[in-house]
Amino acid sequence: MNIKMPDFDVKKFVKDAGSTLSRVVQLTEEKLGTSEKTEMDSHFELLSERSDCARTWTEKIVRDTEAALIPNPANRVEDFIFERMEKAKPKRLGNLEYLGLDMIEGGGEFGQDGAYGSALIKVGQAQQKLGSCERDFIGSAGMCFIQPLKKFLEGEMKTITKEKGILESKRLDLDACKNKVRKARSMLGQQTAERDLRVAQSEFDRQAEITKLLLEGISTTQATHLRHLHAFVETQVRYYGQCNKIMSDLQRELASMRPSAPRLRVNSEDVDLSSGPPYLSPSQLTQGGSPQQQTITLHPVQVPRKPRVSPAAYPIATDDSVIAELVANSDPSDISEL
Repeated sequence: MNIKMPDFDVKKFVKDAGSTLSRVVQLTEEKLGTSEKTEMDSHFELLSERSDCARTWTEKIVRDTEAALIPNPANRVEDFIFERMEKAKPKRLGNLEYLGLDMIEGGGEFGQDGAYGSALIKVGQAQQKLGSCERDFIGSAGMCFIQPLKKFLEGEMKTITKEKGILESKRLDLDACKNKVRKARSMLGQQTAERDLRVAQSEFDRQAEITKLLLEGISTTQATHLRHLHAFVETQVRYYGQCNKIMSDLQRELASMRPSAPRLRVNSEDVDLSSGPPYLSPSQLTQGGSPQQQTITLHPVQVPRKPRVSPAAYPIATDDSVIAELVANSDPSDISEL
């Protein structure tokens, strides 16, 4: 049985190993300050710094956006995107959906005919609607904002990083050739070193031009990212509008289920006593363009009393007939004054 071995280019392997060793030596000498280093022009350095800034902040924005939208690390934004695009059943419920489910089940246990049980069910249903809106919002935000930024990092930025690495290798090769030219002692060695230097310079210049074109493209990607940012804000506005409508409807439903408050009839108008003083009727709330305060004062009923009769008006009697006559002719309520 013959086993065919894969082709192995020994010459290429030796050449690559030699190049790697030469680069390591050159980099070490640069660190020690014993060798010169080819510097890029200021425009190239500015473009390189901008690309590094774009990569760093885009990575942070993607990471922070995902953390804000999906607090649970077990969830992935790609799952929400898939659910939204394919209308697939969620793999797991969100926090609001779990809360709504517990409220609905708890309301059923308390009794949906009671005030608290029925209100609990209503709130639970609203929480489930909020959870559904949240799920759709995460999927939309992932499609219009997070996914394009990730594509930029995994595509263009990876290419730029790769080409910058190749450029650095070509730069090390170039500087190593320059050192060989300076250190060449024989005529033949000088000619060989100069030929290698011309080749290294040509490869370096070509790679520098490729990398520069890629770096200049960063400015155009920012305009694209700006459109994605606008789309993300529009998605947020739509999401919070839906949440506001759900909660406003819930608030009205709960208000209609609330028992009526005690009221007082004052000046042919109903006054709500549940909010405490000052007690205002509906018309008084807008009278004169500003709220008017009303004070209700309760006065005790004054019952007129008969004038006190001085004891001197009654003759002093020593027999029972006079006393009996006075009692018969007096008001029963004034007997204590006799």
